[in-house]
Amino acid sequence: MATVGDTVKRLLRDTPAHVTIMAAAKGAAPEQVREAVEAGIGVIGQNYFSEARRVRPHVPLPAEWHFIGRLRPHDIRVGNLRLFEAIQSIDSLDLARRVDAKCAAMDRAMPVFVEVNSGREPQKAGVYPEAAEALVREIATLSHVRVVGLMTMGPIGDSPNSYRPFFAETRQLYSHIRRLGIPGVTMRHLSMGTSESYETAIEEGATMVRLGATLFGTHHG
Repeated sequence: MATVGDTVKRLLRDTPAHVTIMAAAKGAAPEQVREAVEAGIGVIGQNYFSEARRVRPHVPLPAEWHFIGRLRPHDIRVGNLRLFEAIQSIDSLDLARRVDAKCAAMDRAMPVFVEVNSGREPQKAGVYPEAAEALVREIATLSHVRVVGLMTMGPIGDSPNSYRPFFAETRQLYSHIRRLGIPGVTMRHLSMGTSESYETAIEEGATMVRLGATLFGTHHG
């Protein structure tokens, strides 16, 4: 069976150079995460602050850590934010303001992705596509957060191709916001696609994909 390192090297070889592979490390052992970084992974995604706090000290290597889980107001604390170099799950001005206030206290600016609910699923997190531009403009007025991209998951589908319309709409939204040239908004990243859908996501313009099961085994995200 291929090791984590072998899998990373194959994926880096086969993936377009402009696409960043994020290791979605929910449930992965610290040594697996360390092996992924040693093999060339530059971004680690974590869903839980508690898990990041437990794992990160065992991965003393140059990798960015991105928070990719559901962000709840009570979790936005200085100690938690210090664990991450970016947050990929901002979907309201309230959350952005809370992060902004804590980052002001830390005297740092936090790169954030606006999470888009591309399937318009009421039970899921994310701003609906038609409201995303307005939210980006509002967040852009804050002084200690920086919008650097969009993120979407898309509804769970029965085939990789079923994700395509949701990824395509999010890419169009990303391109539109990028063209606006909003001050303080860079739109460097379009994060979409997981182990079951990342190839479709890349075809539809993703610049970052999150791979859990593909790297760490089927019991991971």
